[in-house]
Amino acid sequence: MFQSLAVSSKLSGSVDVLVLGYFNGQPLDAKSKRLDIEGVAAAALARPEATGEAGSVVEAFPSAKSAVKRIVLIGLGEKGVFTVGALRGIAGSVGRSLAASKAGLVRVEIGLAIGLAIGGGGEELEASESGQAFGEGLGLLGWVCEEFKGSRLKVTKRSRLVLSSSDSDFSAGMTRGLALAESTNFTRTLSQTPPNIATTGYMAEQARKLARKVGLKVTVLEGQDLVRERLQGLINVGKASENKPCMVRLEYVPKGSGAGAKKPIVLVGKTMTYDTGGLSLKINNGMVGMKRDKDGGCAVLGAMHAIATVIKPRRRVVALLSIAENSISDEAYRPDDVITYRNGVTVEVTNTDAEGRLVLADALCWACEKENPAYIVDLATLTGGVVVALGSVFAGYFCEDARLREKVEAASVASGERVWRLPMHAEYVEMMKSPVADLVNSNPNRKASPIQGAAFLSAFVTPKMPWAHIDIAGVHVSEKNAGCWVDGPTGWGVRLLASLVEADTGK
Repeated sequence: MFQSLAVSSKLSGSVDVLVLGYFNGQPLDAKSKRLDIEGVAAAALARPEATGEAGSVVEAFPSAKSAVKRIVLIGLGEKGVFTVGALRGIAGSVGRSLAASKAGLVRVEIGLAIGLAIGGGGEELEASESGQAFGEGLGLLGWVCEEFKGSRLKVTKRSRLVLSSSDSDFSAGMTRGLALAESTNFTRTLSQTPPNIATTGYMAEQARKLARKVGLKVTVLEGQDLVRERLQGLINVGKASENKPCMVRLEYVPKGSGAGAKKPIVLVGKTMTYDTGGLSLKINNGMVGMKRDKDGGCAVLGAMHAIATVIKPRRRVVALLSIAENSISDEAYRPDDVITYRNGVTVEVTNTDAEGRLVLADALCWACEKENPAYIVDLATLTGGVVVALGSVFAGYFCEDARLREKVEAASVASGERVWRLPMHAEYVEMMKSPVADLVNSNPNRKASPIQGAAFLSAFVTPKMPWAHIDIAGVHVSEKNAGCWVDGPTGWGVRLLASLVEADTGK
């Protein structure tokens, strides 16, 4: 959408576009009116298309002698119910208008309309929060991934967008929002990378590069390391592929004496670089899009980028990525195999297409036994059942710890990445019992399939360990161009995890 996005602390004398906001049924506020020197913006609001609906755009054109070439009037919706989250989608509408007009220098003054608080039952807002949400929306809209296009593609000329605002707090918020969007867009590009490039080794190398770039510690366990550490899920799921499995451990260590003394937060990501279904082969073209079965791990990588560059908490954060390719060969693991995990739990394989939980189990065991965490949060494209249950509106999540639930849900509100809690009663765990081993990896009775996955994973988490499992299968891809999204990967979870870590540790 844009060649680049940046925020300038200086107001330019002349700009390509001035962005003003207004509420449904309301005229321009007094401060915005003062910027409408020729009155063209007020006149434009008299047109029938100026509904004030959130994200609606009306344009006005000052005379040639004006320092402003174009005014974009963006609807903010109903004043009494306005929330900061709406600004992400509103920024998407503004961004599309700016891209269409090839704007370069843009002054954003919607904060004048919003002010420091919204009355009538609306959410109390600060300029920095509003600026951050607006910056996130523009940054997310601006994601472009063209490195896999052929040489015959006509290169699209895109604008280099420079944003400014008279409100220094709003401007600082935009800078922060763009930075969080950059972390998310890093995840989206990894998701978009095809499986012949994004192999298991490639993903491990991306983790190494990230660690060097932002100052993280990194360890890659592979080959005999997996055998020594008894990471049998990874070994079995990955052994059919020429791209060998591995587990990546990243660690953020804060600066300052004693800053890392607290128990770490551990983030776990399912990172299946491709999923054929194994010997339980996917059918009816069901493999298309399985390059995105790594999106849980991609999101955790993006979150670590944000944690190291934007959040910078006073607490250690550890990321574990279980990386494998579920392929087919004479080495493939089979239905009827029994796998013994490092915590002693045995699993009868009933479906090799339920592989994600097998590799996640290794990381959960490791997290509990090796990291002494304050709590664990895992992200995974785990089940199609969660898509049936919740569509693409909410991620399904499971958490039996009340304090951790509060943290996850607060982070969900702050980031706009919505979660909906699903139950995990003991009766669901009973569904996963095996007549041969301790557990089956998939019950052929498809009742409560997203809960089956979470119930299975719970066997690999130490009792009383605070743990949240988030199934992102329905939200990791956008199927349409709307709001701040274009069709393709969303990088879901990067901003939620960043918000979770920041709120729990401070900066």
